[in-house]
Order: sequence, then structure tokens, then C-alpha cells
Amino acid sequence: MINTILFDLDGTLLPMDYDTFTKGYFKGLVGKLAPLGYDPKTLVDCVWRGTAAMVKNDGTCPNMDRFWQTFAALNPEIWDPAHMALTDSFYTNEFHAAKQFTGENPLAKPLIDTLKAEGFRVVLATNPLFPKVGIESRLGWIGLTCADFDLVTTYENMHYCKPNPKYYDEILGMIGKTPEECLMVGNNTDEDCAAATAAGLETILVTDCLINESCTPIAAYKNTTFADLLNAIRRTVKETI
Repeated sequence: MINTILFDLDGTLLPMDYDTFTKGYFKGLVGKLAPLGYDPKTLVDCVWRGTAAMVKNDGTCPNMDRFWQTFAALNPEIWDPAHMALTDSFYTNEFHAAKQFTGENPLAKPLIDTLKAEGFRVVLATNPLFPKVGIESRLGWIGLTCADFDLVTTYENMHYCKPNPKYYDEILGMIGKTPEECLMVGNNTDEDCAAATAAGLETILVTDCLINESCTPIAAYKNTTFADLLNAIRRTVKETI
């Protein structure tokens, strides 16, 4: 029986167009780090290459280490470990300006509160490409905190990323659950649905900010709008009893 609900963040709990959001907040990140000597265009490229390295992580080190190892190797003359703390400072402070590139979702907190009141464990299964402080900031935009979840996947505590099914396997190991006990809710057909299905989880696709790069017919997955998500979760849970 399903007793644990995993939620994606960007585009699911927090409405957004991911490309618009990324381009918007990168300007602030560049503004924070460029004065240290980084060329702005090169800096953006290095961040993307570090992100790609995390997505390909083989589990031998945390995503955080994989990112900074890649980033440092690309900037050997400039890199200083102190820049990590400066980046965390950005995500705690200046990053909040990026809220303008996201939407509102007054239904997010009531949904999480209701599920917890009904006895479900809830996990924030956001792709662990950000430090915890950056995730905490984004959650705050919809009235939530990391403390609202039994587990929040961050680049500090995870060794894999979506769409690797091992990302979901790692979550299951951390929370002590079987695939049959878990339901993944997300807006990406590949990262949230196909990958979670491969790991043995039930899934629900939220279509408000749909990402479907593989052009998969959405009928292949249970799907719903966020407004009807609670009902969809309850129906799915009943089906598995």
C-alpha cells in the first residue's frame, strides 16, 4: 500500500517555465561571481558543464563534489574553495529575486499539510542539482520549508540525479521504503514518470507546467492538473490497496 508521496518541485509544486527561470536567475549568479575574476560567458558554460557532470554522476561521490570538482578543473587559475560559501550566500539572498520568474501556487502547502495529516510521509524529490539553501529559498516562495518534508534531496546528500532510476533507488534506501509503498508526483514525463516507473514506483504526471521532451503520449501515465492532484493521489492509493 502506498504510504509515501514523492514530489518534484520545479514545475510541480512551484509553477515555472524552467528555461525562463534558469536564464533569469543565472544573471544574478553571474553578477555574484564575475567580480572574482570569472568571465561571465565562460562562467555560465562552466555551471552547465558542472550540472551535466552531476546528471551523469555514477554514485561514487555526492553531487556537490562532482559539481565543484568539474567547476574547479575548468577554472584552475581562479577557483578558490571559498567560492562555494559565496554561492551559498547567493542562494540564501540574491536568489530570491528569481521569484519573479515563477508562478504562485496557494494550493501547495494545503496539499502537503493534508497528506501529512492523513498519515502519509512526504519527500521533496527535486532533482538534486542545487544546494539545500537554494531549495529552501524556492520552497519559501510557496509557503513551505524543508522541515515540511521527511526528506529533501539536495546536491549535498544525493549521489545520482534524474532521470537515472538509481536516484529513486537511493531515496528508497534513505527512507526505508519499498517501491510499492511510494508514489512519485511530477511534471516531467522522463525524469519524474519514466525514471520512477523504471524504479518500480507508481507515478502521477501533473500537466500544468508539463515537460515532455520525449513526446510521450501523456495518457501513458496517470495525469492531472494540480487543482485535482489531491483527488488523483487518493484514487491512486485506493487502487493499490
